[in-house]
Amino acid sequence: MKFIVIGISDHPEPFFSPDVLDIIKNGKVFSGGKRHHEIVAPLLPADAQWIDITVPLDAVFEQYKTLPQPFPVRDGSGSLIVFASGDPLFFGFANTIKRKMPEAEMVLYPTFNSLQLLAHRLLIPYHDMRIVSLTGRPWPDFDKALIERVGKIGVLTDREHTPATIAQRMLEYGYTQYQIFVGEHLGNPNLEKVSTLTLEEAAQCDFTHPNCLILCAEHSVPRSFGIPDSNFALLDGREKMITKMPIRLLTLRALDLPPRHVLWDIGFCTGSVSIEAKLQFPHLQIEAFEIRPECEAIIRENARRFGSPGINIHMGDFLETDISSLPRPDAVFIGGHGGKLKEIMAKVLTVLTDDGCIVMNSVKAPKVVTDSHQLWDEVCQELGLKQELPMRIIIDEHHPIEILKAHK
Repeated sequence: MKFIVIGISDHPEPFFSPDVLDIIKNGKVFSGGKRHHEIVAPLLPADAQWIDITVPLDAVFEQYKTLPQPFPVRDGSGSLIVFASGDPLFFGFANTIKRKMPEAEMVLYPTFNSLQLLAHRLLIPYHDMRIVSLTGRPWPDFDKALIERVGKIGVLTDREHTPATIAQRMLEYGYTQYQIFVGEHLGNPNLEKVSTLTLEEAAQCDFTHPNCLILCAEHSVPRSFGIPDSNFALLDGREKMITKMPIRLLTLRALDLPPRHVLWDIGFCTGSVSIEAKLQFPHLQIEAFEIRPECEAIIRENARRFGSPGINIHMGDFLETDISSLPRPDAVFIGGHGGKLKEIMAKVLTVLTDDGCIVMNSVKAPKVVTDSHQLWDEVCQELGLKQELPMRIIIDEHHPIEILKAHK
């Protein structure tokens, strides 16, 4: 099957080159969104067949596959002509064709995408802009750009991830250094609107769809390496209930997080390990578990305080938590086990990836009835885990800490 994919803007009277006009004139089978059909309908042949692109897309491609080959078109090219927004390879339908029908032949006639149009209207150079799509996608890529303090971010939106909800999220997590530029109905001379706003203003506005936005940092904000312990909101004000910063950073090192994808933090308490991990390695998906209900407000407060969006929080007994729908971890930190280390690690092993690791910190305190290091050794031996050499560290007058690591 051969596709000819033509990019268009929202202009009600689109301009096409003579070559493209000739393709449309001689076409027989066309496809695109309902909005695209409204725009190009006056240019289509009287007997044109149109296939709407709607979800689910699998049904659309099944329609494509039922078309006779080659199509009975006037010029004999046998091409399905598809209209798509902007540049069809820019988060566009051409990528879907490549994924669904990799053997298909394709010819493209792109136009400017919406973020290019917005940059043109604002005379903003966009060669250094990080592009994030929130169109039918969740927050992680956007959160990653914020945590990395990217100076210029272009965002594709949808009806859920609007400029207002985006601005609200940024304000909630303290990313106030940005100015927001919003473009609505770009390319349509009757409806186009470009706005320059503060985040506070954007958070209170209603915007018409379709739209996109560009975020530009007005000043740089340095990324910290290691959050001071005193800055955290604590459980009942107890400083001993937080993993100290040097231990925290060494724990992240033991977890070997740069190549990892999913971190589980079991017994998060204040959330210090999850938050530090997210800030240092924002590509991670983090699932945080805690049995004490009062800790939920604490981790949420700390996440807002340090600008760490996107940590998924699970409250309740880990051993009773349904983990079947969660992404499999390739790194697990056990911050608390309540005397049920064996049961917790056994449950973790049912989902841990083959190259995954488990890390726990053991306090070598005197007069402790149960030695957590000894318990760790016994559990690892019983579960058939391979241990690495522990790392021992002393901070000020505190008891020694041993960082323990094991893997399958």
